[in-house]
Amino acid sequence: MGIYLNPDNRAFSLAVNDDIYIDKTGLISCTNARLGKARRYLCISRPRRFGKSMAADMLVSYYSRGCDSRKLFSGRKIEQDASFKIHLNQHYVIRLDIQQFLESKKDMDTFLKDIRISVNRELKEAFPECDDLNAEMRLQNSFNRIYVSQGISFIFIIDEWDCVFRMAQERPDVQKAYLDFLRNLFKGAIYVELVYMTGILPIKKYGEHSAVNMFEEYSMIDSGMFAPYFGFTEEEVKRECARHSMNFDELQQWYDGYQLEDLHIYNPKSVADACNRGKVKSYWTGTETYEALKIYIERNFDGLKEALVEILGGGKCKINTRRFQNDMTSFQSRDDVLTLLVHLGYLTYDAQTESVFIPNREITQEFLDAVDGAGWSGLMDSLNRSMDLLEATWRMDGDAVAAGIEEIHSETASLLQYNSENALTCVLYIAYYSAGVYYVKPVAEMPTGKGCADLVYLPQKNVDRPALIVELKWNASAEGAIRQIKERRYTKWIESYTGDILLVGINYDKKCKRHSCKIEKYTAGE
Repeated sequence: MGIYLNPDNRAFSLAVNDDIYIDKTGLISCTNARLGKARRYLCISRPRRFGKSMAADMLVSYYSRGCDSRKLFSGRKIEQDASFKIHLNQHYVIRLDIQQFLESKKDMDTFLKDIRISVNRELKEAFPECDDLNAEMRLQNSFNRIYVSQGISFIFIIDEWDCVFRMAQERPDVQKAYLDFLRNLFKGAIYVELVYMTGILPIKKYGEHSAVNMFEEYSMIDSGMFAPYFGFTEEEVKRECARHSMNFDELQQWYDGYQLEDLHIYNPKSVADACNRGKVKSYWTGTETYEALKIYIERNFDGLKEALVEILGGGKCKINTRRFQNDMTSFQSRDDVLTLLVHLGYLTYDAQTESVFIPNREITQEFLDAVDGAGWSGLMDSLNRSMDLLEATWRMDGDAVAAGIEEIHSETASLLQYNSENALTCVLYIAYYSAGVYYVKPVAEMPTGKGCADLVYLPQKNVDRPALIVELKWNASAEGAIRQIKERRYTKWIESYTGDILLVGINYDKKCKRHSCKIEKYTAGE
């Protein structure tokens, strides 16, 4: 047993014996299936607070010859897998937490040497028969000699693999040296049984290619079969809510919303904190402060602020994630910034529509803190008045709604292109920002009847509020918007909804920069 070679299982034992532990041992069946195969290189990235280190500790506890973990895995899901007993504590494991070698920026030029010396010392002690091993040898040479002389191969588990790119943002030489180190250590290596790397960012790209291209990558953009292990699933949260007498609907609003494959994934650390403390609130700021978010949303890229205004109001923004270079500095467009925010957990990605949105109330609060200041003039005032506008809509007071939208349009003019149809949609998202308390996320361009309604707001379950069908017009009339809703039967999609439905027609006259609004209650059969 060592620090880096064949560690013990204490870290995973602490997690298993915690007040809240969700069994994610099914991950082991996925890694067992890759052992000794060409697809044995895995890089799985996810945000802070999403259980990266615990997953790494679990794999160490299962594979490492430096401990006996039979009791820890007794009764766990993996115990039913046919491969469970075959690999339990049967492998030579190298466990590296890269952040431990980078405590400060002064370590940038020495951390690779420190890794080499630390691992080589334990290898030399564990394999005295390989008498030519020494602390200064390249690691790939050390592992090759052990494999050739002893026939021993290794499982490598690397946590915080990407901290170099977060700490050495202005040091491309350090970044490249690190990637070269990983490539030389792993690519085509006969001594490698499995590599499991985890961190926040996917593997750094240089140009169109990655310097470490042997890895299969799974991330918040594309999680594949690993989706259930990125956080807590809905069923898992329901069980914890029942066990701790917590309101599931409340936790769902605050911590749900991360869309991975066909699953809804919850922020695991926040759910655990809420259940342990018996209080639902934002726990995100325990590790990620809003200043970090603020740095990225203030990047001066065309369309970035409009996109953020839209998603802050509950909308979705279509982006291209493929050009992102997987670092914290190489931004070329607003899409690069938004893609980074997905990897950091501030946004979630809908693969079907290739769009991003804010997942839940916890993250919404982070965004509100970040935009409450210079550069976002008028936005907070607009958000604060949105409740008045929503209440005016329920009262069917079209004049008050039109006046409120006009004020919001004026207040956000510095953030949006004033005279554009997209800007008017963004204004509507801000105007109805408060709807998030009563309604599920608004659906834009919902296919209904013979066309698409611009915005549809459906009430949350057990909320007695009318559904809203909103149609926008440009240089036309609010009456014409209502007429279009009826003629094209935009209500058809939600006719099964048993509550009231309000039809909201809004027009913007570009010449006089005035808004008009007409609201009618829907009557079945119209």
